[in-house]
Amino acid sequence: MSSPPPASGTARLDIIEVPKSCDMLANKLREQILGGAIADGAMLPPERDLVQQTGLSRGSVREGLRILEAEGLIKTRSGRYGGSTVTRPSGAMVSNQINLYARVRGIPLESIVQAREALEPSLARLAALNHTEEDLQRLREISRRIEAAYDDVPTYLDENVQWHCALAQASHNELLHTFTVSISQLIREATGIKDMAPTEIRSTVIQAHERILQAIAARDADTAERRMQRHVQAYAKRVRELTSAKPRRR
Repeated sequence: MSSPPPASGTARLDIIEVPKSCDMLANKLREQILGGAIADGAMLPPERDLVQQTGLSRGSVREGLRILEAEGLIKTRSGRYGGSTVTRPSGAMVSNQINLYARVRGIPLESIVQAREALEPSLARLAALNHTEEDLQRLREISRRIEAAYDDVPTYLDENVQWHCALAQASHNELLHTFTVSISQLIREATGIKDMAPTEIRSTVIQAHERILQAIAARDADTAERRMQRHVQAYAKRVRELTSAKPRRR
């Protein structure tokens, strides 16, 4: 027989989700690390002290520390002189995580192309506004290396990606630079498509870089943004033409 319906006016409660104790410990320590209450490089208390301080089981404490280690917020070393040391995530760590996410998720080439179209014109604008003389020197040096590698296509493509990463660095927006670096290898693989960089395209790219760099050096943000937009749109069009021309598998 089915259960009788609840009487009129009787409260009906949904299932209450209780956070795991290891998650609560990880959350508390994470907030203290990110907020600066626990300094970068500081040692966390030993496991036995954390057990005593929190009243949690040793297993919950260990799992909480594993969560923070997986996030790159601590490094744990076992042994007599071991322990957990606070280490704030670096740009390189974040870049690696985004790159890994894109690979695991199988982010399609079209999404990478769209990301470049959305991102790089803004980076060119910011670079025009925020660059230093050192940034310009770095971009010019990479431009010279690109020209020198004109007939060495793999090296040419490698240097081309470095140029775009250097442009992102010249924007002096750390978050956008980190994201650009994180997808740089994906961009490199995209530019490695067969017939992606024939002679005439390589010449056009070198000319486009020079024009963008001229606008950046002149601190002409509007022109830098417009020229970069044309540049990445041409790149996107080329990628789409080549990928759409590939025969479909049956």
